[in-house]
Amino acid sequence: MESMEDVRLRPPRHRVGSRAIGWWTVQSALLAVPLPLTFGILWASIPPTREFFMWATLISLLPGLIYTAVMPTWRYRVHRWEVTDEAVYAASGWLWQQWRVVPLSRVQTVDTLRGPVQQMFGLSGVTVTTASASGAVKIKGIEHQVAEDLVEHLTRFTQATAEDAT
Repeated sequence: MESMEDVRLRPPRHRVGSRAIGWWTVQSALLAVPLPLTFGILWASIPPTREFFMWATLISLLPGLIYTAVMPTWRYRVHRWEVTDEAVYAASGWLWQQWRVVPLSRVQTVDTLRGPVQQMFGLSGVTVTTASASGAVKIKGIEHQVAEDLVEHLTRFTQATAEDAT
Protein backbone atom coordinates (compact mmCIF):
# COMPACT_ATOMS: atom_id res chain seq x y z
CA MET A 1 0.00 0.00 0.00
CA GLU A 2 1.25 3.52 -0.82
CA SER A 3 2.03 5.98 1.93
CA MET A 4 0.37 9.40 1.86
CA GLU A 5 3.67 10.87 0.65
CA ASP A 6 3.48 8.63 -2.44
CA VAL A 7 -0.08 9.65 -3.31
CA ARG A 8 -0.11 11.98 -6.30
CA LEU A 9 -2.39 14.96 -5.76
CA ARG A 10 -4.81 15.15 -8.66
CA PRO A 11 -8.41 16.10 -9.35
CA PRO A 12 -11.05 13.54 -8.33
CA ARG A 13 -12.21 11.17 -11.07
CA HIS A 14 -15.99 10.75 -10.59
CA ARG A 15 -18.60 13.28 -11.61
CA VAL A 16 -21.68 13.74 -9.49
CA GLY A 17 -24.90 12.28 -10.91
CA SER A 18 -26.12 13.96 -14.11
CA ARG A 19 -29.48 14.53 -12.40
CA ALA A 20 -27.66 17.03 -10.17
CA ILE A 21 -28.10 19.56 -12.99
CA GLY A 22 -31.88 19.27 -12.57
CA TRP A 23 -31.58 19.44 -8.78
CA TRP A 24 -29.44 22.58 -8.91
CA THR A 25 -31.78 24.12 -11.52
CA VAL A 26 -34.81 23.62 -9.26
CA GLN A 27 -32.87 24.96 -6.26
CA SER A 28 -31.79 28.07 -8.16
CA ALA A 29 -35.32 28.65 -9.49
CA LEU A 30 -36.69 28.43 -5.95
CA LEU A 31 -34.27 31.21 -5.02
CA ALA A 32 -34.70 33.30 -8.17
CA VAL A 33 -38.49 33.25 -8.70
CA PRO A 34 -40.13 34.62 -5.50
CA LEU A 35 -38.99 38.26 -5.76
CA PRO A 36 -39.86 38.83 -9.46
CA LEU A 37 -43.12 36.91 -8.93
CA THR A 38 -44.04 39.23 -6.06
CA PHE A 39 -43.17 42.30 -8.14
CA GLY A 40 -45.17 40.85 -11.06
CA ILE A 41 -48.24 40.38 -8.87
CA LEU A 42 -47.92 43.95 -7.59
CA TRP A 43 -47.41 45.20 -11.16
CA ALA A 44 -50.70 43.60 -12.19
CA SER A 45 -52.69 44.64 -9.13
CA ILE A 46 -51.68 48.20 -8.15
CA PRO A 47 -52.38 50.55 -11.10
CA PRO A 48 -50.65 53.73 -9.82
CA THR A 49 -47.30 51.91 -9.39
CA ARG A 50 -47.38 49.75 -12.52
CA GLU A 51 -44.34 51.28 -14.19
CA PHE A 52 -42.21 50.91 -11.05
CA PHE A 53 -43.21 47.27 -10.51
CA MET A 54 -42.79 46.49 -14.21
CA TRP A 55 -39.15 47.63 -14.00
CA ALA A 56 -38.66 45.95 -10.61
CA THR A 57 -39.96 42.68 -12.10
CA LEU A 58 -37.62 42.86 -15.10
CA ILE A 59 -34.59 43.96 -13.08
CA SER A 60 -35.06 41.20 -10.49
CA LEU A 61 -35.93 38.54 -13.08
CA LEU A 62 -32.85 38.95 -15.29
CA PRO A 63 -30.14 37.99 -12.74
CA GLY A 64 -32.27 35.07 -11.54
CA LEU A 65 -32.68 33.75 -15.08
CA ILE A 66 -28.96 34.05 -15.76
CA TYR A 67 -28.13 32.32 -12.46
CA THR A 68 -30.62 29.51 -13.15
CA ALA A 69 -29.33 29.05 -16.71
CA VAL A 70 -25.59 29.12 -15.93
CA MET A 71 -24.96 27.83 -12.39
CA PRO A 72 -26.22 24.20 -12.61
CA THR A 73 -24.15 23.26 -15.67
CA TRP A 74 -21.11 25.11 -14.37
CA ARG A 75 -21.33 23.32 -11.01
CA TYR A 76 -21.71 19.97 -12.78
CA ARG A 77 -18.43 20.59 -14.62
CA VAL A 78 -16.62 21.38 -11.36
CA HIS A 79 -18.10 18.91 -8.85
CA ARG A 80 -16.18 15.65 -8.66
CA TRP A 81 -15.36 13.07 -6.02
CA GLU A 82 -13.31 9.93 -5.50
CA VAL A 83 -12.42 7.52 -2.72
CA THR A 84 -9.18 5.56 -2.86
CA ASP A 85 -7.59 3.26 -0.30
CA GLU A 86 -5.77 6.31 1.09
CA ALA A 87 -8.07 9.33 0.84
CA VAL A 88 -11.38 10.98 0.01
CA TYR A 89 -11.08 13.56 -2.77
CA ALA A 90 -13.76 16.19 -3.41
CA ALA A 91 -13.97 19.20 -5.72
CA SER A 92 -16.92 21.57 -5.46
CA GLY A 93 -18.17 25.08 -6.04
CA TRP A 94 -18.74 27.15 -9.13
CA LEU A 95 -17.46 30.71 -8.61
CA TRP A 96 -15.42 29.85 -5.52
CA GLN A 97 -14.06 26.40 -6.20
CA GLN A 98 -12.70 24.16 -3.48
CA TRP A 99 -10.64 20.99 -3.72
CA ARG A 100 -10.23 18.86 -0.61
CA VAL A 101 -8.25 15.69 0.12
CA VAL A 102 -8.85 13.87 3.40
CA PRO A 103 -6.70 10.90 4.43
CA LEU A 104 -8.97 8.01 5.42
CA SER A 105 -7.06 7.71 8.70
CA ARG A 106 -8.52 11.14 9.65
CA VAL A 107 -12.19 10.27 9.04
CA GLN A 108 -14.32 10.42 12.18
CA THR A 109 -17.91 10.15 10.92
CA VAL A 110 -19.69 9.56 7.64
CA ASP A 111 -23.26 10.80 7.13
CA THR A 112 -25.80 11.08 4.34
CA LEU A 113 -28.32 13.83 3.70
CA ARG A 114 -31.28 13.80 1.32
CA GLY A 115 -33.38 16.93 1.14
CA PRO A 116 -36.83 16.83 -0.47
CA VAL A 117 -35.65 18.18 -3.83
CA GLN A 118 -32.67 15.80 -3.86
CA GLN A 119 -35.07 12.91 -3.21
CA MET A 120 -37.17 13.97 -6.22
CA PHE A 121 -34.08 13.51 -8.37
CA GLY A 122 -32.87 10.28 -6.68
CA LEU A 123 -29.78 11.99 -5.28
CA SER A 124 -28.00 12.12 -1.93
CA GLY A 125 -25.16 13.91 -0.25
CA VAL A 126 -22.36 12.35 1.79
CA THR A 127 -20.58 14.26 4.57
CA VAL A 128 -17.17 13.01 5.71
CA THR A 129 -16.25 14.60 9.04
CA THR A 130 -12.69 14.87 10.30
CA ALA A 131 -10.96 16.63 13.17
CA SER A 132 -9.84 19.33 10.73
CA ALA A 133 -10.59 22.97 11.45
CA SER A 134 -11.53 23.26 7.76
CA GLY A 135 -14.72 21.34 8.44
CA ALA A 136 -16.33 18.36 6.83
CA VAL A 137 -15.92 17.26 3.22
CA LYS A 138 -19.28 17.25 1.49
CA ILE A 139 -20.03 15.35 -1.69
CA LYS A 140 -23.41 16.54 -2.94
CA GLY A 141 -25.50 15.35 -5.85
CA ILE A 142 -24.49 11.71 -6.20
CA GLU A 143 -26.90 8.93 -7.05
CA HIS A 144 -28.63 7.62 -3.94
CA GLN A 145 -27.38 4.02 -4.29
CA VAL A 146 -23.84 5.23 -4.95
CA ALA A 147 -24.04 7.32 -1.77
CA GLU A 148 -25.24 4.33 0.27
CA ASP A 149 -22.42 2.17 -1.10
CA LEU A 150 -19.89 4.94 -0.42
CA VAL A 151 -21.03 5.36 3.19
CA GLU A 152 -20.90 1.60 3.74
CA HIS A 153 -17.38 1.40 2.25
CA LEU A 154 -16.07 4.33 4.29
CA THR A 155 -17.67 3.04 7.48
CA ARG A 156 -16.13 -0.41 7.02
CA PHE A 157 -12.74 1.09 6.22
CA THR A 158 -12.69 3.48 9.16
CA GLN A 159 -13.80 0.74 11.58
CA ALA A 160 -10.96 -1.46 10.35
CA THR A 161 -8.36 1.30 10.74
CA ALA A 162 -6.53 1.04 14.02
CA GLU A 163 -5.26 4.64 13.93
CA ASP A 164 -6.94 7.39 15.92
CA ALA A 165 -8.73 9.81 13.57
CA THR A 166 -7.87 12.92 15.57
